[in-house]
Amino acid sequence: MTRTAGLREKKVGWLARKTRRCSGTTFSSCPTASSSSLQSLSKELLSNSNGMAQFQEVMRQQLESSMHVELEKLLSTAKGAGAEVSKKDFEGFRKLFHRFLQVKGPSVEWPKINRPPEDSIQPYDKIKAKGLPDNIADSLNKLVVVKLNGGLGTSMGCKGPKSLISVRNENTFLDLTVQQIEHLNKTYNADVPLVLMNSFNTDEDTKKILQKYTHHRVKIHTFNQSRYPRINKESLLPVAKDMGMTGENGDVWYPPGHGDIYASFYNSGLLEQLIAEGKEYIFVSNIDNLGATVDLYILNHLVSQPNGKRCEFIMEVTDKTRADVKGGTLIQYDGKLRLLEIAQVPKAHVDEFKSVTKFKIFNTNNLWISLSAIKRLQEQNAMDMEIIVNPKTIDGGLNVIQLETAVGAAIKCFDNALGINVPRSRFLPVKTTSDLLLVMSNLYSLDAGSLTMSEKREFPTTPHVKLGSSFTKVQEYITRFESIPDMLELDHLTVSGDVTFGKHVSLKGTVIIIANHGDRIDIPAGSMLENKIVSGNLRILDH
Repeated sequence: MTRTAGLREKKVGWLARKTRRCSGTTFSSCPTASSSSLQSLSKELLSNSNGMAQFQEVMRQQLESSMHVELEKLLSTAKGAGAEVSKKDFEGFRKLFHRFLQVKGPSVEWPKINRPPEDSIQPYDKIKAKGLPDNIADSLNKLVVVKLNGGLGTSMGCKGPKSLISVRNENTFLDLTVQQIEHLNKTYNADVPLVLMNSFNTDEDTKKILQKYTHHRVKIHTFNQSRYPRINKESLLPVAKDMGMTGENGDVWYPPGHGDIYASFYNSGLLEQLIAEGKEYIFVSNIDNLGATVDLYILNHLVSQPNGKRCEFIMEVTDKTRADVKGGTLIQYDGKLRLLEIAQVPKAHVDEFKSVTKFKIFNTNNLWISLSAIKRLQEQNAMDMEIIVNPKTIDGGLNVIQLETAVGAAIKCFDNALGINVPRSRFLPVKTTSDLLLVMSNLYSLDAGSLTMSEKREFPTTPHVKLGSSFTKVQEYITRFESIPDMLELDHLTVSGDVTFGKHVSLKGTVIIIANHGDRIDIPAGSMLENKIVSGNLRILDH
């Protein structure tokens, strides 16, 4: 059973439990029952053949009503300018909650899934073969770069926004992004602005840092994702008691996934402002994907289409490897190109979904989207994205759920949507310290904020690196490397236990280093390990 399907069953089970409770002697304990009239209605409904379904519908309506009351109570505690923002946020949350209660089964029927038509996913080489016009600056002046900047660095043991972690030569993700866009603007005498979608977790710290870019040739704008209330898994009501975000309220709010970009961008007024300035497309990507730079060939393909046939949405996909089996893929469904995520896949078909032969590509979350199309779909209330139900346990052990959406799921709403199968180099995410080791190494060179694979590397693929739990946190990881090893000829590295690396270590082929519990391994400075297994007593064996 998928996570979403499992939560959906629990939701229906919740309604059924309330139904049984409310139809028996403990009716008064039902939180949504407010009068004897509801009790008599329940008995009447339960007495006929369709009673359970009808009663569950009544309960759903009661849940929506109860949610509405609770949200109004919360809004009554909002103060100042934030009250209007919170009101807009809650409008979006109500729509999401309504859809969550209405969904009755899997969002896809497996037999209706088809492979996308060949022309709906174009090879990058075909796009590149068109070349570039002399006036590429005109195209750049229609572009806005949007970085998803809502995440914290907690998974890597860092406080504050993930974008402020140093990843290469003391440069943070944000530094590299600004350098890339400034280089574009200077090279082509263009005006490509940078927009950061922050969350309430990252907004304050990010804005403080932005002052350092005042004299760079990049206009930087920010807007905030919505702030939604976490929902008690049992009562299906908000956990928050007021709109505050400190004390006992510190853990009861969440940013609702990057699918919120459409509503929050529109609500901020920035979308309208950029359209008025002549901007036509946004290039959206995760700020921790160091491969997601502006590609002039894809941009040219977008703006060179005839107006009537203009593509409103491009999703960059790349070939799936065994490391990417859980990534979303593109399918044809009901005559539309659609993103299929693992959470939507029926349990019986999960292995099929993970197959690298049937579903050969996955979504990089590098997206090119028409600004006017976003405006149209928002105003028509036509942005339809599958709901991701994300269960969490907050401080005190309370089980809650978060209702989220993914930005790529909106592909089915746009006209003339297209996938482009790009080189793997455009997908270089840094999610763990294992990824960090790769991008800090001599596998890559840094030029104007962009990382490119070293020409000295004989293979186009990156090595597979797996660092153990002793390396999870960035600060701990840093202390374990006196300098980053030479990895130009490395295929595979596994490190487990208490291991440190001296200066100028060279790793080649397959290297496995395992320090058993209580043991410590110090790789001496200047060591060269090629196809070796290093065990707890520092015996070096041929692999």
